[in-house]
Amino acid sequence: MIFLHLALVERNLFVWGETEAGEHAHWPYALDQQRLLEVLARISVRSAQLHTLNAKFPVHRGKAIPSSTIFGEFVKDGATLSEWTIPAAKIPRGIATEFLQIDESKIDDGLFYGDDVLYWSQALRFVKRLMFHQKFLPWLFENGEAGWIPVLTGEDLVHFQELARSMPPFIRAFGDGISSEHLLHEFVASFLNQNIREGTESSQSRSTPPDRWLAALQQPDGRMEGKSEEILALRNAVRSWAEPLLLLANFKYRVAFRLEEPTAKKDYWYVRYFLQRHDDPSLMIPASHLWKQKKSSRQVLKEDFERSKQILLTELAQAGRIDPYIQMSLHREAPEGYRTDSKGAWEFLDTKAWILQDVGYGVLLPSWWARKKGIFTHRLGLKAKAKSSTPKAFAGVGSEVLVEFDWKFAIGDQEITYKELMALARLKQPLVKFRGRWIAIRPEEIASAMEFWKSREKESGSLFDLLKLGMGTEQIGELPVQGVEAEGWVADFLLNFREHSKYVLIPVPDSFQGELRPYQQRGLSWLYFMKTFGIGACLADDMGLGKTVQTIALLLKDAGETPATLPVLIVCPTSVVGNWQRELSRFAPSLNVEVHHGLTRKKGDEFKKMVKRTNVVISSYALLLRDFETMRDIQWRAVILDEAQNIKNAETKQARAARSLQADYRAALTGTPMENNVGEVWSLMEFLNRGLLGSKTEFTKKYFVPIHKYGSTETMEELKRITSPFVLRRLKSDPEVISDLPKKLEMKVFCNLTKEQASLYAAVVRELESEIDKLEGIERKGKVLAAITRLKQICNHPAHFLRDGSPLQGRSGKLARLTEMLEEVLELNERSLLFTQFSEMGELLHAHLQNYFGKEAAFLHGGVVRKKREEMVERFHLEEGGPPFFVLSLKAGGTGLNLTGANHVFHFDRWWNPAVEDQATDRAYRIGQKKNVQVHKFVCVGTLEERIDQILETKKQLADNVIGTGEAWLTELSTSEIKSLITLGKDAVAV
Repeated sequence: MIFLHLALVERNLFVWGETEAGEHAHWPYALDQQRLLEVLARISVRSAQLHTLNAKFPVHRGKAIPSSTIFGEFVKDGATLSEWTIPAAKIPRGIATEFLQIDESKIDDGLFYGDDVLYWSQALRFVKRLMFHQKFLPWLFENGEAGWIPVLTGEDLVHFQELARSMPPFIRAFGDGISSEHLLHEFVASFLNQNIREGTESSQSRSTPPDRWLAALQQPDGRMEGKSEEILALRNAVRSWAEPLLLLANFKYRVAFRLEEPTAKKDYWYVRYFLQRHDDPSLMIPASHLWKQKKSSRQVLKEDFERSKQILLTELAQAGRIDPYIQMSLHREAPEGYRTDSKGAWEFLDTKAWILQDVGYGVLLPSWWARKKGIFTHRLGLKAKAKSSTPKAFAGVGSEVLVEFDWKFAIGDQEITYKELMALARLKQPLVKFRGRWIAIRPEEIASAMEFWKSREKESGSLFDLLKLGMGTEQIGELPVQGVEAEGWVADFLLNFREHSKYVLIPVPDSFQGELRPYQQRGLSWLYFMKTFGIGACLADDMGLGKTVQTIALLLKDAGETPATLPVLIVCPTSVVGNWQRELSRFAPSLNVEVHHGLTRKKGDEFKKMVKRTNVVISSYALLLRDFETMRDIQWRAVILDEAQNIKNAETKQARAARSLQADYRAALTGTPMENNVGEVWSLMEFLNRGLLGSKTEFTKKYFVPIHKYGSTETMEELKRITSPFVLRRLKSDPEVISDLPKKLEMKVFCNLTKEQASLYAAVVRELESEIDKLEGIERKGKVLAAITRLKQICNHPAHFLRDGSPLQGRSGKLARLTEMLEEVLELNERSLLFTQFSEMGELLHAHLQNYFGKEAAFLHGGVVRKKREEMVERFHLEEGGPPFFVLSLKAGGTGLNLTGANHVFHFDRWWNPAVEDQATDRAYRIGQKKNVQVHKFVCVGTLEERIDQILETKKQLADNVIGTGEAWLTELSTSEIKSLITLGKDAVAV
């Protein structure tokens, strides 16, 4: 495992690497120069020059401490600094810019970015923000170098200070006494200069000192030509020119503008000037207090009082370029604000206010004015009254049922008549007081209203059209749709759709072989409601809450109502194909289920014939893409995506394939509906309900850019409001769920073998079968136990069986499924215990978890001394910074430990002794555990693991009385029983 780091030393940038401790002449965790160059080549970092750096890194009792606990011991206190030499590679600033884009797709397994790289990436985004808002000035330094300096004022200054405070300590290891503020300023200034110089064209004229200065500003080195006295005079002139703007540096206030509406005493609008504190926006000092020398304002501003007046006038002069009325007010001796009429107030509201705000001024507008996505409070719009002649009790009509709309004009929540609208239009004022409230009337809206009145008084549409109109995001011409009212069953439908708790609970189908908990029955009822109206639904319950069984109950309910229905397609990761097959067999034995996988799977016409006599087809994402030509020609009753985060990238072929399938209704199951960005929401919703969020281009412009580029919380809330009715998300911490859950919930996780595992498994089986008939007594028992152990090792991972140190990724169905499940556990910020009876497998799991996730994992085995064991347990329980994974060998960690910091227990391989497994689980499930414990027991399909599990399930007395010492009882089975036990099943491998 390798962590890459980035150091800033005297404005030069150096990449260095950190890995496991070795025999180095320098810092023991340093990556040597040759390997560093190889790593940089892997991620396309070019033009690197080898160097060495001197650094002061911490030591404890003479032992070096790495930057990550993955590589070394946890140290509470007592560390000191020591000087070290580390290999590094100097990289050009342009290459560093590419390096700091943090493209995870370039990073190989076992290669990660250090905290300092992530920090400098944040700092680079800060530089881009300064450039976007043009917060920089040209400068001439004392050494005669021309360059650019950042202007840190207001929110930018606060952001800069927060960034400096959060600087990882290892960044300051490369210099004596360098403050975080100084280092960050060096970085910002350096990258600011580079980016600005790259975006300007070289000046040709160099006849005068100012011309030469402008030319130097565009040169890479910034060197200015000329006599020293000329440069000195120019530097003084530049300082005088920039002084008004530099006055703002470190000033804690900004200029703010407040629009005040007319009152009974004054019939005009007024824009008033203030100073507003950055870190406490409620603290506002009127400009009039400054001119009148108010004592209260003097006490607040203290030594900044006189300076604040100069800054106020300077900032008002700048704002005057945006609003000419501000400029005109400066002709008065003590400007406090300016008067305006309704037209001027409208211009301020509609245009000037957001421009002033965008460049950094404070703006306060009346409470009745709320600009959001171009929709204003009390703005002219449309309301629809919806009804349908279709009776409520219908089946199969879905979202295509016809709904009639009766349209009305509205301002805010009040309906108005056409006569009232025309009266308002005749006033020809952009702001009008109507029924005691100020409203905005724009000419283009009046024109749209008149056109609509003539041609679109009534309209009809689908149920899906009704849903989109009801979300308040649609416009008809220039008129926003401000709401939908309904009557009859349509009103009931909208209420049930908007509020998940309002729909009627349906009974669990009689054909369902099991019981649903109350929250699961509510999930079934919601899925059924959405299915009935043909609306795509996403069941996003936490892992372990039973998304699979709720879906199976839905399939049985649907099949019971429409016996001659079309087949259902379930698409899932290869690692859970076997799990779906077992769960359907267990809970819905009446359904005819086919698993579409393997080299012998049916294709083309044979596949089409097969699905006609099938209720449910289970396939994988890999085969959805591979056999898409066959699957897309079939009209499916439903397409259900399990682990639907597999289509989060809308541009992938498998996401496009899933969207192209034909189905009466669609459903998606996932514990993480959004992992990285809101683009994943579009992909999921486009699969479920095509067109809900517009085209990808429209979505990017309307939601993705405002949320990810500008951090718009309003836009994020709007997106959540639109999509939440289509998603049912229950957490284990929800009161209505937690009361229904047991304290310990156990579940089987069925996995498939890879081809490599199956080949190794078959070879061991052949060897045992060829010898077992010839053996007797102790020799026979030993041979059987050895074979069973080897088969279990193969089920775990080929590398566990072969012991050859070969790579782990992509070779084990168990490991693949474990990784998928742990990703979801990490998403929930929860912790896990992972038990294995083999220390060797524990080592492999420990290495894999740290390499794959880039996070610390503890590993307890029989060779760990008591003190180290206690430190592991203590560290695991840390609220901040503790490892999310604890790997334990069953013998070393099965008893005597309190590990209530975890609420997930994974039994990666089975001991086949329920008492031993329960003791291990009780490391987390014990007094002090505040969360519900999820226990996951892994079983490989079609192997001895599944057959032994079946024996334990069907012969409880055997499990309780006979099975007491691992696999020893298996040696007492007859030869035919052993052969039947170990034979490789046809469904063991999923393709």
